[in-house]
Amino acid sequence: MAAMAVADLMVCMFNVILRNIFRYHFRDSWLSYTYVCRFTAFIQVFSSQLSVWFTVSFTFDRFISICCQKLKLKYCTERTASVVLTTICVVSFLMNMPVYFRFEPYHMVDHIEWGCRTVTGYFSSPAWVAYKWISTLSFPILPFPLLLLLNSLTARHILVASRSRRVLKSRNNGENRSDPEMKNRRTSIILLFAISGSFIVLWTPIAVINICVGVTETLSFKGSNSLYLAIRITLLLMYLSSCTNTCIYALTQRRFREEMKNMLKYPVTFVFKLLNN
Repeated sequence: MAAMAVADLMVCMFNVILRNIFRYHFRDSWLSYTYVCRFTAFIQVFSSQLSVWFTVSFTFDRFISICCQKLKLKYCTERTASVVLTTICVVSFLMNMPVYFRFEPYHMVDHIEWGCRTVTGYFSSPAWVAYKWISTLSFPILPFPLLLLLNSLTARHILVASRSRRVLKSRNNGENRSDPEMKNRRTSIILLFAISGSFIVLWTPIAVINICVGVTETLSFKGSNSLYLAIRITLLLMYLSSCTNTCIYALTQRRFREEMKNMLKYPVTFVFKLLNN
């Protein structure tokens, strides 16, 4: 969860603040240098990919801890978490390295390269076309079925266990009483499907846009204001998804909810203590 929070913070810093705020208001700053522009384009894609795949890895970890008790002792360890996170970082870094070479200088000023534009052969070169489709399929299309499958299996396991618990309690008590554990499990199911639903709703538009751009080989959207507005809205939804995943997963943790309640109650209790004193 800490890795997810760091990746989401990277998305907020590089994709939202640096790209959509700072570059918009300071267009002639050092961010316009070609080598800086290339690096920021790489880090933006890299941070977004980390945010998504850290979410998938955390979902898989929850699936193992809830549904596979025998495998839980071997897999759910700090060492395994470090290996998985490191692997995701290395693979994502290597996969996104070509993004740096996707752009070329827009113009030269005093022998200094300024601006970034897509290289001419991006849509015609077989290597670039293959890389583009591999990237689109692995991010963000592939995480869709993975998150749905893992959360569905986890929810199914919780439902089966809850049904068995309900039957046993009814036999022991002779009546159906309020069960706090059942309420917690129902809350977990709701949150699990909220994660899958929010991810699919917020990431589907950008996935559709990527497929359409790849099929139509569109280079720019300057001729259509409505299409440009649609692109900006899909990017907004994508960035919003990076922020919601960690928050929703945090709400599924009982200790986190208890600490959050204590934090909200602390100012009130502090005031009452002062008044009593």
